[in-house]
Amino acid sequence: MRIDRLLCQLRFFKTRSRAQALVETGRVRRNGRRVTRASETVACGDTLTFPLGRGVRVIELVALPVRRGPADEARACYRVLDPEGQSAIAASGPPVRAPARKESDPK
Repeated sequence: MRIDRLLCQLRFFKTRSRAQALVETGRVRRNGRRVTRASETVACGDTLTFPLGRGVRVIELVALPVRRGPADEARACYRVLDPEGQSAIAASGPPVRAPARKESDPK
């Protein structure tokens, strides 16, 4: 299966063209080696590393998806290899905002 199609079907990206653009920039790694062609094939047992949001995802393919189905079906096809990194991103929460400006007292 093509790597861009896989990333789309596993629901990491909304469209295949977004996944293809990320792969072609060279920011995706398959088994530790940089991938620059979206047509590169992946198989069960491969390890993929790619940026997603403000963090980096490291997953191992357990099975190849048949279709772009529900999220539960997609999650069954891979195993997250860096749960500590994922929890650190989730624990950081939303970005800190500046405090609201106090309203001046009317005189």
